[in-house]
Amino acid sequence: MVARFDTDELTAAFLEFERTTERCAATGEWDPWAEQFTADADYIEHAMGTMKGREQIRPWIKKTMGSFPGNHMVAFPSLWHVTDPATARVICEIDNPLRDPGDGSVITATNITILTYAGDGLWSCEEDVYNPMKFGRAAMTWCVRAKELGTLTDEARAWMSTTGSYFA
Repeated sequence: MVARFDTDELTAAFLEFERTTERCAATGEWDPWAEQFTADADYIEHAMGTMKGREQIRPWIKKTMGSFPGNHMVAFPSLWHVTDPATARVICEIDNPLRDPGDGSVITATNITILTYAGDGLWSCEEDVYNPMKFGRAAMTWCVRAKELGTLTDEARAWMSTTGSYFA
């Protein structure tokens, strides 16, 4: 049976989740983000599989956000969210803008995130639903623009010539 939390508690927990995510994006330190999950949490990532427990989530988020294109994403704001106290869930659309390639353009892709709250500021599950092709095309668009502007990083160049070739 799912624990019941009211809308106010779910909203407060989600706002703290957002604040923590923004701090982690700004610093590049993702341990605090992983600490928001219960020790036995599930993280369902449709393209990468399911991580079981905080200690599987932690290295995955560090690797994902420490390499291209994750390390070129500058923020993860929710565009909207709804709470469902009956299921202890917050459902939201997350924007994933890449840093400015040098001309002021904003290149981004969005995903739907379903968070299940466990109480005490912790989440027992996160599921991200998105189109990997859309994310890949956004990253490739960024690479092409950065190359034109002379701001393409070596890591992004390597991604562009390997994984990125699927999105050309």
